[in-house]
Amino acid sequence: MPLKRRVPKRGFRNPFRKVAAVVNVGQLEVFDPGSEVTPELLRQRGVVRKGGVPIKILGDGSLTKTLTVKAHSFSTKAKEKIEASGGKAELLPGGNGQQ
Repeated sequence: MPLKRRVPKRGFRNPFRKVAAVVNVGQLEVFDPGSEVTPELLRQRGVVRKGGVPIKILGDGSLTKTLTVKAHSFSTKAKEKIEASGGKAELLPGGNGQQ
């Protein structure tokens, strides 16, 4: 019997998986009030390590500063928290289309 059939198969690797760098709302407190937060700025400050992947903002934590956040996707809770603090949540093209 060939070796390929004798070796056990392990797991499943989805070729259509969407990978995004995750940033929580609480991590945006490091920016100055009134500033515009972009994916490039997140990478410069060390909030996101991966380069070339879409950015998704999640709603964990609290935000006390007014910021304009530009990302590829937002969770509903994150968008609410950003707008509740007086800021804006702007979608960038190239994400996976979630809000």
